Amino acid sequence: MKWRDLPPLAGIRAFAAFVQTGGVAEAGAALGVSHAAVSQQLKALEKHLGVALLDRSGRALSLTDEGRHLADAALEGFAKMADAAAHITGANDARPLHLSVTPSFAASWLMPRLPDFRAQHPEINILVDPSADLVPVSPDGVDVAIRYGTGPWPGLHSEIWMECPMVIVASPDLIKGHTITQPSDLKEAPWLEEFGRSEGTTWLQKHGVASGITGSFIQVPGNLMLDGARDGQGVIVTVECFVERDLQAGRLVKLFEEDRDGAGYHIVTHSGVPRPPLKAFVHWLRRTLRKETDALRKM
Repeated sequence: MKWRDLPPLAGIRAFAAFVQTGGVAEAGAALGVSHAAVSQQLKALEKHLGVALLDRSGRALSLTDEGRHLADAALEGFAKMADAAAHITGANDARPLHLSVTPSFAASWLMPRLPDFRAQHPEINILVDPSADLVPVSPDGVDVAIRYGTGPWPGLHSEIWMECPMVIVASPDLIKGHTITQPSDLKEAPWLEEFGRSEGTTWLQKHGVASGITGSFIQVPGNLMLDGARDGQGVIVTVECFVERDLQAGRLVKLFEEDRDGAGYHIVTHSGVPRPPLKAFVHWLRRTLRKETDALRKM
């Protein structure tokens, strides 16, 4: 390796911060510098390499193919350095396991099962961050995020964990007397959405009926959205895995189902070597889902 050929570390650091946080201002806040300083570092890095790392043609900056290639290497390198430093100093030993999940996932899946993990690993302290925001995953912050989608997420390691399509459901009482055969039939219905998210409006826009909606939209915390749907307060977009028992019991009715395109919940972690509490939690996630899946198959 020729050290003279390496790009300036300050530029790589600014670039990695931009990729991880998703914005120039956010990167500046993470590094403790101004957004102007970050912009200068990014431009200097591109000039040094002689290639464009960022696509500036749209309203928001995005990575070019070269930028994505460098991002993967840079984030992995910084993650390994941070892990090594934490391992040497023991800084990570007492830090709680930090989980980022959506409120609906926390209420519908995680919290009812978390006592089992605590019983198996009483020595591991846990910090659950139920947020609808896409929280950055890093060696010194969030250890693991459970994210819904098809992935991947640049600079992070992700694995599909629970494949489950999105469904549109409502209580039988809410749709009683109404014929629902196409998305436009729901334009007058009341809708419930998880606070901070917009699956309902996104789904309606995708099917070309959002502009004609006359019903109301109410945003509520994720743990209240399902309760509101069961009570007949509105139509919701949710993950089928969360409402399987409600559908079987007749408390909710499936109106539409998205294509099974491989979407589902992913285990998302940083690219470095996972610390023991994270390894234990990921192993528990896999084992718990496998055990429940096997039990359902035997029913």
